[in-house]
Formats: sequence, structure tokens, C-alpha cells
Amino acid sequence: MSARTLNRIRVLGRAALASVRPAPHARTENPRRILVLHELLLGDTLMLAPLLARLRTRHPGAEITVTARPEVLPLFSGRPYGVIPLQFSERDPDALQTLEAAKGVDLALIPGENRYTLTARALGAGWIVAFGGARPGWKNWAADELMGFPARAANLGDIFAELAGPAPAELRYRREDWPAPAYRPFAAPAQPYAVLHVGASTPLKYWDSERWWALAERLAGKYRVVWSCGPRESALVRKIDPQGLFASYPGNLDLQQLWHLVAGSSLLVTLDTGIAHLGKLTLTRTVCLLGPGSAALTGRGEFWREAPFTEVTVADFPCRDQRIVFGREVAWARVCRRSLAECRQPRCMEAIALEDVVRAIGQ
Repeated sequence: MSARTLNRIRVLGRAALASVRPAPHARTENPRRILVLHELLLGDTLMLAPLLARLRTRHPGAEITVTARPEVLPLFSGRPYGVIPLQFSERDPDALQTLEAAKGVDLALIPGENRYTLTARALGAGWIVAFGGARPGWKNWAADELMGFPARAANLGDIFAELAGPAPAELRYRREDWPAPAYRPFAAPAQPYAVLHVGASTPLKYWDSERWWALAERLAGKYRVVWSCGPRESALVRKIDPQGLFASYPGNLDLQQLWHLVAGSSLLVTLDTGIAHLGKLTLTRTVCLLGPGSAALTGRGEFWREAPFTEVTVADFPCRDQRIVFGREVAWARVCRRSLAECRQPRCMEAIALEDVVRAIGQ
């Protein structure tokens, strides 16, 4: 039996026992201890910043704990918004023991997968808030309060923030809100340099190699061009730049080092991946190429309205027609979650021309 399955069985048992106790009748207005419980990937985790900002503004004296995957946890070393980071992964055999530090919180917020409402119940959370509409329906049962997704298109980070309650003021991101994490020194390029991040979670987000090369040649007159990709994506760089004419970080930096690489750059051109959101937090001039993803959902939004972040996409692309966000149907969502078996050719990425990207950089 896998650690994940065993953890889920333990959660069910503890949640059932916790449900026997009388539940509060309403959400407390002044929680002393708050837990943001999730196991989101890098990009979605960084998009929790609007939620953390609103929580800290509404509850300045509260202890706010935020879970994060082991590989993402170091990015919280600077304690953004004064939160307490807590490592969490269902794959960890001791996952529940790790969460003991958050036992008995007054308020638990579940920004993504509603299965974790059961985990919050097992921890004895006083009041649990999540978004409704998760499938199957049992994922919603442990929540005390279910919120609806907005009726109109909105940024995911701004949507997350709604879990905290009404905003007492219009909040905008500031660089000092999320201090840079500590990191091991590495050989950074001389400035000014431009980072071209060519890797992504699926080949359906890849951009054409020849276009990447043409873009690098365009930028080389003004910047030192630097390639970047994930640990298992070095072949992408070799295909684009087989002679190795430009510097490259082929997946050999950890996330803290990658943060500092992005922060020191004059320009970041990236695919729709977690690195794009690093650009938001470091306020790096960023151009993000979105094919299957939604510019409305994962782009700049309201919280990062003043960030130098530009989305490049083809609006209303015909096959970007799915409406599922975290397993729930959202009427206005326009995304594509198809696999390589379902979509052999990333036409939405092919539709992004070199000149579209050059124009966005100029803006």
C-alpha cells in the first residue's frame, strides 16, 4: 500500500472521529490561528500571494500557517506576509504527523483540491472554507462553508483571495512582501541578461525551436541570452542551440537559485509554467506565452496589475474549450487539459508568431 493511500485512510478515520464533536455555528471573525492547506504545484502555490496578503490585512495578529510541497518550501524561507511555512505531501509516510503543528486551528482554508477538507477536519480545524462544486460530491462534505467561483472571468490568485473574506482595502503586490529566499551561490551571468525558459509541464506547451532561436538572435544585440529549463529537459536546449552559443542552465539550479536568476535578469521570456509566477514575485519584466492555458486565469490579474507582466496568447482559440478548474466546472473558463494522446499537435502554441513575442517585449 502506498504512503498516499495509507495517509488517506488515516485522514478518513481521524476526520470521522473529529466530526463527532459539536461544530461551531459560524466562522469566527477574529481567528487566532489560520491554516492554508494544499498540495499545489509551484505556480499555483505562488499564486496564493493575494490570499496571504488579504489574510494578513484582515487578521494582522493571527498565526498563519501555509503548507507547501517539499521542493517549494524553501521559497517561503523569508516568511512572506509573516506566514509559517509547513512542509506537506501525501507521499510522505509521516504526512499527518508533520501537520500536527497546525492541529486545532480556528480557521482552515482549502484553495485547491477539496479532498483536503477531510485533512483539515482530521486536524480538528474549527471552521473549514473551500470552493464548492468539486467532484465527486463527497469532497465537499467536510467543509463548513463553500464559496462559489466568480460568475465572470478572474485571475486564479484573485479568486484564491476570496477565501479570506471581503478585502478591507485594494491590495497590490509589493516586492518586499515576498523576501527573496536564501540560496547557494552559483555562477550567474553578467548583466544585462535575458532568461528564455523553454521547458514546461507538457510538450503541448512547447514553442517551436526555430522561433526560440530566432528570438535569441534578436535579443543578443541587447542582452546576454541565457537558456533555462527543468531537470529533465536539457534536450530542449540542445535542439534549439546545438552549438551551445548561448549560456544555459539546463535544469541544474534549484528553485531558490532559479528565483535569483530570474530576479537578476532584465527580461524573462517563458512558457506558461511556474517560472512565469517567479517573474511576478520578483517583479521581473516578463513575457509569458500561453497556449492551452488561460491568460485570464493565470495571467497578471488585479493583484499584480502593476507588475511588468505581459501575456502572449491567441484569444478564443477554437480547441481551448474546456471549462474545468481544480476538478470543478467553471462556466467562463477556457482552457485545454488534453493529453498528448488526445492532441498530437500544439496548434495553439504554433499560432503564437515570433513577431507577437517581439512586440510584447517592446511593450
